[in-house]
Amino acid sequence: MIIVEVETVKLSQIVMKCFPDMMPSLKQQELNSLIVLRDGLRILEPNDAMEIIQYSICENQDQQFLQ
Repeated sequence: MIIVEVETVKLSQIVMKCFPDMMPSLKQQELNSLIVLRDGLRILEPNDAMEIIQYSICENQDQQFLQ
């Protein structure tokens, strides 16, 4: 049996950990997005963090077009 630990964090926590200089350029709605990390925030790599940030921005833009 494989046990996978998950952790739910806000995008703002990921940004603060890996790219704090990006904070002012992101919208509050983006920063409040909930992200589920399979292995938790403490072992998140910068490349993976950037992918998550980019995806979250795109996801928020798509939702604005749908409204």
